[in-house]
Amino acid sequence: MKQVYMCFSTDIIHNGHINIIQRAAELGELTVGVLTDEAVAKYKRYPLIPYEERMAMFRNIKGVSKVVVQDRLEYDDILQKLKPDIVVHGDDWRTGYQAKIRERVIELLKGWNGELIEFPYTHSSADETLSNLDQKLYMPENRRCRLKKLLQYKPCISVIEAHNGLTGLIAEHTKIENEKGIKQFDAMWVSSLCDSTVKGKPDIELVDMTSRINTLEEIMEVTTKPIILDGDTGGLTEHFVFNIKTLERIGVSAVIIEDKTGLKKNSLFGTQVHQTQDAIESFCEKIQAGKSALKTKDFMIIARCESLILNKGMDDALERCQAYVEAGADGIMIHSCQKEPDEILEFCNKFREINQFTPLVAVPTTYNTITEDELAAVGVNIVIHANHLLRSAFPAMQKVARLILENSRSYEADQHCMPIKSILTLIPNE
Repeated sequence: MKQVYMCFSTDIIHNGHINIIQRAAELGELTVGVLTDEAVAKYKRYPLIPYEERMAMFRNIKGVSKVVVQDRLEYDDILQKLKPDIVVHGDDWRTGYQAKIRERVIELLKGWNGELIEFPYTHSSADETLSNLDQKLYMPENRRCRLKKLLQYKPCISVIEAHNGLTGLIAEHTKIENEKGIKQFDAMWVSSLCDSTVKGKPDIELVDMTSRINTLEEIMEVTTKPIILDGDTGGLTEHFVFNIKTLERIGVSAVIIEDKTGLKKNSLFGTQVHQTQDAIESFCEKIQAGKSALKTKDFMIIARCESLILNKGMDDALERCQAYVEAGADGIMIHSCQKEPDEILEFCNKFREINQFTPLVAVPTTYNTITEDELAAVGVNIVIHANHLLRSAFPAMQKVARLILENSRSYEADQHCMPIKSILTLIPNE
């Protein structure tokens, strides 16, 4: 009997998949390869169903004789191991990022006179099924744990700021397709700078936590991706422990607090304004108090070190960050206001010499010529694009406002606006 192989990256089984499985089983003994969660997350999206459950799901489908793990999207290793007579796939991979994988499969099969058979890919209800499963990701207990899981699945995750429901939708749905797969943002950053600016207020911790939580809930009502909150200094330790209980309960994945005291000034001012760094012992006590207040292992407290911002030097930054980790910090955010990434790269290299495991966070607002891949290469696990949706929106809105004033009508502004029908349905203007 001929040996037949199929690979599935999906965690949603619909009629189109079943039809192809049944037709593949008619060709011989069918082995199904299931991609790991890590492989799915790298090129597609966060898997809604863990791979152990997906393995069990495929085992119970009529016609499937065997289920194996395929640990990456490319077929090279698994085909060299199994050497199947036939590989079956839907015809939907002839274009797009999987086209090169298809070419490689054909080339490999030539090595033992194997054959690729492609069936027409059809489905009827996948979108509805996906939508129903997505609803589970809205729930606090499912959203909260996803950041930690993503850090296990991917070497570096990409985060963009959101400051209301609309920008949350942009962060949730914006994606591109390239040769590596579908690239999208993994999580959202709710910045105190953006939250304050949207309300027309200065970034000095003036917006209270109740208002910040209202913003979070506005975003969480229309999105599913994990959220990292900019917690400024964390405030008084006595207040911090109550605030993170609330954040944990509503489903936020992490809070980042900075090691400064007194009236908050934005870090990108650097030494141009007076900023006071907290004592190591005091900040460690705040971290420890916060960790003790948590009810789950899902929520992350990430310590933000301002030593480089305040010109305290590399040794001070490393000493502080090591102390913060020992106090229980789940991650370290190292900040810089330099235009070049040199000091960030130096810090990451030195930090990784003494600590291989604690997640590192970078915010390349000023040193933005460096790529996420380059930051990942020195051990950065989270890259936050911290204020770009707000900064792009303000000049666009200001331009439209000026055009209306200049022309006493809105006709000239139309070319800078999305169609009214699109905004009514929140459909992006292609």
